[in-house]
Amino acid sequence: MNALLPHSISLSAEKYPDRIAFKYLGESLTYSQLLIKINQLANTLVANGLQKGDRVAVYLNRNLETAIAIYGIMQAGGVYVPVDPKSPIDRCAFLINDCNIKILISEEKLKRNLPTIIKSAPFLDLVIGIEGDYNVKNISWKKVEEQDTELSLPYTILGDDLAYIIYTSGSTGAPKGIMHTHNSGLAYARLSAELYNVSEQDIVANHAALHFDISTFGYLTAPLVGACTVIVSDGHTIFPASLAKLIHEEKISIWYSVPLVLIQMLEQGALDTYSMDHLRWVLYGGEVFPIVHLKKLMKLWSKTRFCNVYGPAEVNQCTYFHIDNIDLYDETIPLGYIWDKTEYLIIDQDEHIVEEGELLIRSITQMKGYWKNISLTEKSLFKVDKDGVIKYYYRTGDIVRKDKNGILHFLSRKDFQVKIRGHRVELTSVEACLLEYPEIIEAAVYPIQFSVSAKRVEAAIKTKDSTSIDFTDLAAYLKQKLPYYAIPEKIIELDEFPRTSTGKIRKSELIKKYEK
Repeated sequence: MNALLPHSISLSAEKYPDRIAFKYLGESLTYSQLLIKINQLANTLVANGLQKGDRVAVYLNRNLETAIAIYGIMQAGGVYVPVDPKSPIDRCAFLINDCNIKILISEEKLKRNLPTIIKSAPFLDLVIGIEGDYNVKNISWKKVEEQDTELSLPYTILGDDLAYIIYTSGSTGAPKGIMHTHNSGLAYARLSAELYNVSEQDIVANHAALHFDISTFGYLTAPLVGACTVIVSDGHTIFPASLAKLIHEEKISIWYSVPLVLIQMLEQGALDTYSMDHLRWVLYGGEVFPIVHLKKLMKLWSKTRFCNVYGPAEVNQCTYFHIDNIDLYDETIPLGYIWDKTEYLIIDQDEHIVEEGELLIRSITQMKGYWKNISLTEKSLFKVDKDGVIKYYYRTGDIVRKDKNGILHFLSRKDFQVKIRGHRVELTSVEACLLEYPEIIEAAVYPIQFSVSAKRVEAAIKTKDSTSIDFTDLAAYLKQKLPYYAIPEKIIELDEFPRTSTGKIRKSELIKKYEK
């Protein structure tokens, strides 16, 4: 039985040695091949001074080396920290320095930025994956492959030891490092595998970059059961039509991404030209899926089951809603049910248990805390002391409602509530209303501070095929749907939204740009 995340690879290598574990473009690694490579990397790390609990940066493009890197690091007792190569160098340096990282794993294709990163990271003294004069020791991937293939460790790794740290996008402030242990990561892998009945026969598409928590499904869940993970290339992510072709050609059985990717495929991907009979599940999360697009996609992929996945990165996942009949819904899809091994509370501002309020989660998939930020960790937790038994729940910051059937419905973000002329306005509710307008495919609603003591609501929208909106008609529509104080006083059309590296809209950038 798995006790640590890397045990997924060793056990699957024993059961399915010749089955493909990870695939990228025309390359692939079987489970037996992957086990050899992660052992070689682990031995390299230990031989070069890695101690249990040391953080190791993974600065890689999407490729097979990402799987070798994260499992090799964990196999050695280290903690993998994804660093997005597409992020500004200042952010990369911040993450490396914040984690006191001494070792970075990279590749020759990214060596252009490495001198600047190395110069900005005084703790860094080893880079694996490159060769050359970089003022730090470096070891090529070829040299790693010369290491012993049998693992040799001078210490014992425990389930409560850290396995990985994923940083938030930082769209609303300084990036925060979310710490997950082998226990929490493995618990997520087990629960998600059980919920979606993932088996060694499945082929999972991993669209998310490694620094996005959605990637844990492809990188952690699939190996647990011996499934194959197809790492989607950067080229495929740029062209939606190529994604549809990839799903068809690779016979993907489980797809998991943010809704935006699926919407782009629907709008531009020529989905009706490909057979998708092999696609068992479409999982989506991260943002609301506009119902008009969801209905179109579910009609097109009528043999595929769809699931709305919810859970902050701090708890991996905590709810699910299998959409069996899309015609029952005219607005948003519910968050659904709390999944196994998880408890929840809903509290109001006075910390009373209610049917509508902030959602609190306590789960075996829960983070250990925020890296080097005890005060933020304590602030994020809600303590319950009942008869001397203390439990800590994570404050999601999401306002939900529980209906008579026990199903949870998302209402808004706690921090997306603003007061306009004394009235409380739920910004996400205004967004949902805009998304119901036929010509609008994306919307972002944000508060603008136009005086010392007053705010107003403004919005940015994106339309189908960049068609121009009839603002008179839109204004009349909003008047029918919203109270006067919640109607955006200014609506702008954008060709593209500013986004975080994980695809979420940067509202902070919109506020900064349009707040005078």
